[in-house]
Amino acid sequence: QVQLVESGGGLVQTGGSLRLSCAASASIFSVYDMGWYRQAPGKQRELVATITSGRSTNYADSVKGRFTVSRDNAKKMVYLQMNSLKPEDTAVYYCHGSWRRTDYWGQGTQVTVSS
Repeated sequence: QVQLVESGGGLVQTGGSLRLSCAASASIFSVYDMGWYRQAPGKQRELVATITSGRSTNYADSVKGRFTVSRDNAKKMVYLQMNSLKPEDTAVYYCHGSWRRTDYWGQGTQVTVSS
């Protein structure tokens, strides 16, 4: 069983920055494809950014150029650097991991961007 624990959420003004972190308990973290998803009130959960075990990245169109996903396999961490935040980025952000067709989710961290 893999546990994912997010941190770094909070309240920020429009145009500000936040860095989310996700700590993983996986014994062999490097093989996992990791990612960040978010869910705003009344909306479905959506993909924000992913980073594969090979460090290939993918971003939602809405965050391209503003958000950067990265990983540190030695520390078993995944990060999401969020810049130029907008009110529409307000959501609960979830860390996601997958390996051998098994998905793992964190408990989520709230990000609120005030206008």
